[in-house]
Amino acid sequence: MSSAQDPFYIVKEEIQESIDTLQSTFHQWERSPSDTGEQIHLTKELLVGCESIEWQVDELDKAIGVASRDPSWYGIDNVELEKRRRWTATARSQVGNMKKAVLAGKELNGGGTRRELMRMPNSHQTDTSNHYAGRDNDDFIESESDRQLLLIKQQDEELDELSASVERIGGVGLTIHEELIAQERILDELGMEMDSTSNRLDFVQKKVAMVMKKASAKGQIMMIVFLLVLFIILFVLVFLT
Repeated sequence: MSSAQDPFYIVKEEIQESIDTLQSTFHQWERSPSDTGEQIHLTKELLVGCESIEWQVDELDKAIGVASRDPSWYGIDNVELEKRRRWTATARSQVGNMKKAVLAGKELNGGGTRRELMRMPNSHQTDTSNHYAGRDNDDFIESESDRQLLLIKQQDEELDELSASVERIGGVGLTIHEELIAQERILDELGMEMDSTSNRLDFVQKKVAMVMKKASAKGQIMMIVFLLVLFIILFVLVFLT
């Protein structure tokens, strides 16, 4: 089976595209300022993406495990199996490293926020400051609200793309399942035909033995010729039609 038709490479391409997108988002997260709405949004997006890709890689590993039980049946060898295992291990490592970095950054930012809250001024000073900064705060809140709405819209679009990718992977898995069922049915039918043919041959052999015991030498020769012709006819009918 060529790479273009192999379900493994179809799913692998989908996962690799998701990893590339995730890495791009991760680099954007690294450049974003700490404790901002943008970083919070990117953190959530990265964690969701990591969970999704880890699940897809786990499912791909399960499929490799099934194929390893009988590689020749799936048209692959042990070298190809090992190559596929290395790719899934590399993909899992890439996603795991990004996930660890995001979680570490999330905890660090959370600690920084708590320290900033402990250093806040008393209520009298805060009221005095807010008296002069109220208008600026209103403008900032309005701008931040618009930005949050835009981020939410972007997240919804990315989730839609992720959902479509999962549906495509599910369709590929369903196709593989249907192909396996069809091949199993063909094998069962072939086995039944072989059993039937074996029973017919046993029957013919028993008849030959019985006739050989009863017939004379000349009759035996004639019977052998007759049964040989009959055997050839049966062979043609069973295996060549």
